[in-house]
Amino acid sequence: MSTNKRPFTMRMQPQNFDKMRVIAAVNKRSVAMQIEYLMEKCIAEYEGKHGQIPLIENNIGVNNGNINSTVINK
Repeated sequence: MSTNKRPFTMRMQPQNFDKMRVIAAVNKRSVAMQIEYLMEKCIAEYEGKHGQIPLIENNIGVNNGNINSTVINK
């Protein structure tokens, strides 16, 4: 199955992964989809409080809380 999603490796404590697997199963999701759901929920909460996060062209270069990159206008 082809996807346009960016691969990402995450390191986590084994007990956290095992607990996430249980939560994902209850919600009928894979662990990856459960983590993606939680990330989207976190982003929506943040943007609700602080406004939309601008997308950037390159990797984020954060220096003392400042994003050093070109903002994409979408």
